[in-house]
Amino acid sequence: MPNYRRLFIPGGTYFLTLNLRNRRRGILVDHIAALRASWRDVQRRHPFETLAAVVLPDHMHFIWALPLGDDDYPTRVRLLKSGFTRRLPETLKRRGRKGERNIWQRRYWEHCVRDEKDLSRHIDYIHWNPVKHGHAADPGDWPHSTWHDWKKEYGRPVEAPPEDWSTGHLGEYEG
Repeated sequence: MPNYRRLFIPGGTYFLTLNLRNRRRGILVDHIAALRASWRDVQRRHPFETLAAVVLPDHMHFIWALPLGDDDYPTRVRLLKSGFTRRLPETLKRRGRKGERNIWQRRYWEHCVRDEKDLSRHIDYIHWNPVKHGHAADPGDWPHSTWHDWKKEYGRPVEAPPEDWSTGHLGEYEG
């Protein structure tokens, strides 16, 4: 079994990706209200700031900034996934081999944001992801994204995607 190592930095900022087990289903956007409710519950119990987020039919990307002295993003991810799953209709919650729900992939991608350039690249990646996957022609066309609030707050124009947005690579920062 692989030895997964995660980086824990108190007060860190993390880019995370969660995938559905069945990537052909659109459960995340079909049940966006359940996901939002779970997100609010986790945030209330274990505070964090959402810097950027996008929810696509089969996966989601987001950046969380944790409070000073707190490095426990795994608990937040676990609670987000389980809270969403509990809110789904029973017909979607078939049990797997080990009795677990077959909604999410077991693992998730995490990256500790290193600096402002790294943060900016990941925010661009998040906001252009619906375009990359063919769900929208422009980030502003996708309803399940922080793009609208982010653009309003920071006033950044939508002129062109980042240089390498379609390849899925974030340069030297992606592991």
